[in-house]
Amino acid sequence: MALLPVEAALARILAKAWPMDAEEVPLDRLAGRVLATDVCARLSQPPFDASAMDGYAVRAQDVTTRPATLKLIGESAAGHGFAGHVRAGETVRIFTGAPVPEGADAIVIQENVAADGPAITIVDGTPDPAHVRPRGGDFKEGDVALRKGHRLTSRDVLLAAAMGHATLSCARPPKVAILATGDELVEPGETPRADQIVSSNPYGLAAMLAAFGASPVRLGIARDTRESLAAKLEEAADADILLTIGGASVGDHDLVVPTLQDAGVTLDFWKIAMRPGKPMIFGHRDRHVVLGLPGNPVSSMICARVFAVPLVLAMLGRQPEAAQPIPAALATPLETNGPRTHFMRALRSTNGAGLPVVCPIASQDSSLMAPLATADCLVVRPPGAPALPAGASVDTLPLDF
Repeated sequence: MALLPVEAALARILAKAWPMDAEEVPLDRLAGRVLATDVCARLSQPPFDASAMDGYAVRAQDVTTRPATLKLIGESAAGHGFAGHVRAGETVRIFTGAPVPEGADAIVIQENVAADGPAITIVDGTPDPAHVRPRGGDFKEGDVALRKGHRLTSRDVLLAAAMGHATLSCARPPKVAILATGDELVEPGETPRADQIVSSNPYGLAAMLAAFGASPVRLGIARDTRESLAAKLEEAADADILLTIGGASVGDHDLVVPTLQDAGVTLDFWKIAMRPGKPMIFGHRDRHVVLGLPGNPVSSMICARVFAVPLVLAMLGRQPEAAQPIPAALATPLETNGPRTHFMRALRSTNGAGLPVVCPIASQDSSLMAPLATADCLVVRPPGAPALPAGASVDTLPLDF
């Protein structure tokens, strides 16, 4: 099978994405969830003309000439508004956040007032219109404040609560089953034999996909037998996405492809023109998507960033720019690229003008995890890209999540 270009592989994968079902989510669980519908305000904020200061509610026409003496007829406090009407020559004591009484249209701050029993005298200062917060000045009933496909932040939750919502309709997080394969693997914390290594990939992949709104589930380690693999695949029957790790090549011990086929998975491709990460499987069974990632941890994480993250975003209905490359200037020159798209681990910074600059890490050996942990982005080099001088613009994919 010829090597498939990265862009074509991603297009085939995204063509199998489908929207997640919607579910109602309470306010205290909304952070990080993705909206399934637009959100409209159920009320106006503030719900009435409100005072922004402690002082006195007056009619502006009564205080155009100062000093002005007015009759004090009551008080308006937060939660305890004044029920009457302010008429000519009258005023109401008012506190921050309280409703401005009917008839009043201005606030005189208390520092400009001399109070004397049932009367006050305004001795200084023209009332400032900013001292009255108008009804609906923040948002009005019916305003669309949050859009479908938006991932909710803590500020959005604050806004939703203020708009009168106790729950919001959100896309169900895609369930991603993550399965490591190989007799050479042991779980973190276990002592490996001389011929074994620690299974780190599932934990990094789970953290990555959770950061983008998925619900990852680790299935443990399948041993190098069809029976073990088949049993683990059954555990993933209800997953929206299955990520297998390792066994994606065509060696005698690479059993993932035939076992997936035995389970009814239709395989679309399993070789991509990218480095690192050439051997990656893509298949589907009904509405379930399967990505078979390389066993090399760096390759596995980069393949997931390039393919699994956009798939999760598409299934959640998130805006596509969430996974798009970001341009930056090279801090150092680069040599001509080979025939495959190269995803180079790199570090971002800013230059003296505050513009983004990126510096590829010295060692791009795909077996090294420490440089991946150091990197905060990937420089994306197209196939056959020419040598570039320092200062040239390149595309980058963020890794800081």
